[in-house]
Amino acid sequence: MKPICINNYCFDHVHIWIQYDHSIPQFVEVAIEIFYPRDRQANGLVMFNHGFLIGVDLLYYPKKIIGSFLNDTPLFGVHPSYYYNYSNALVEKNWAMAYVTSTHMQMQGVPWTDFGGNPRVGQEAFAAASYLIKYGVTDEFYKAEKKYRNTALYKPDDIEKARFMRSNNVIFAGHSVGGAHAQVPATGFETMRKIGEDTCRPFDPVIYDREFLPKYSERMSEWAPEERANPVGLVQLSPVDQKVPLIGPGMADYRKVLAERELPILMIIGECDSACLKDSVPPAWSPNPDETTEFSQLAPEGSNSWAVVANVEKGSHCGYLTKESDLCSLADVDSGLCKEGTKTWKAGGQEAAFTNELFKQFIAMYPDGQGFQGDFKKWIHSDFIKWLNRENPYGKINMVPFADGKYIDYISHGGCPPLEAKKGKK
Repeated sequence: MKPICINNYCFDHVHIWIQYDHSIPQFVEVAIEIFYPRDRQANGLVMFNHGFLIGVDLLYYPKKIIGSFLNDTPLFGVHPSYYYNYSNALVEKNWAMAYVTSTHMQMQGVPWTDFGGNPRVGQEAFAAASYLIKYGVTDEFYKAEKKYRNTALYKPDDIEKARFMRSNNVIFAGHSVGGAHAQVPATGFETMRKIGEDTCRPFDPVIYDREFLPKYSERMSEWAPEERANPVGLVQLSPVDQKVPLIGPGMADYRKVLAERELPILMIIGECDSACLKDSVPPAWSPNPDETTEFSQLAPEGSNSWAVVANVEKGSHCGYLTKESDLCSLADVDSGLCKEGTKTWKAGGQEAAFTNELFKQFIAMYPDGQGFQGDFKKWIHSDFIKWLNRENPYGKINMVPFADGKYIDYISHGGCPPLEAKKGKK
């Protein structure tokens, strides 16, 4: 299938299988949606973990069996980019954006929504981002593998034409459970391998194609460093973490590492969002400084954390979405956090437009083909933070002030001048 190209951007699908570790026969089927510049010179990649994976589909396995004869997969019927279309944010800096969808089981034998807490989903996002960096927009990665050099399969020029990245810089991002999943790949390959070994989720993936006699890549530890994703930022939209016995241990181990990383880390929450403020384990944020939260783990007192949080007035759990999702809407039923009758932001409205602008402003911090240039002081006094730290950063969206009157919360570092909030409209 040829990519769909409109103006200066193209859209395509990639379908692969990932073996989590070369020594363990555990696989997952993955489909990647990708928006990339037509000139194939993307300065960076936003890898987005969406919040509901394959959803509730009891016919998934029959569709999968039928699709094997029709060269189709039900994963191609899942389009997270439809619900999170922030492609306008990419244009000015010539970035790409990808969404990874995979098959997960909450119960044996039943494909279902992933309720969070499973680091494997974050590992898949890292593998998918690295795949796009090394091989580009193609299902036929094996054409560049050295093991096939003396066979008719070896056509490295085809892979060179499929590549679209001029760097390996990746902003990992996500919404809801995907926001928590994104915390995993943001720690980087070596940390993921170390924590994976310690938590019985080893990670040194091998990529397979989907043929009857599959072809496969080298394990990722044997790739050149520039072929693997280099995390340069983390954006979490109402992250929801969970702990599910045997399946989902949660992401606390990864947040502990991120707390000491010199990395722009952003968390956006909604004032009325019970899914991330009440149902998440732990909650994303709390006004009680003694309560353990995702943010307190990302920014513990006395740390060198770069993590920043902001709170959207009347923000809901699904307001970030560009199109309404019935599955997501369940999270916004009777939240109990705002006054009865409060009109929260809905999908496709002002909060979605704000989120698109948020990604645009965040990406604008990065020089072409490079990561963020500077220290904590430059991050906290960057144009992006100045834009966000105001009562009304964009459109009709207002932010909720924190106890100190600022519209962002973060850990102050010694010697860093204080940041002033801006009142009124932009």
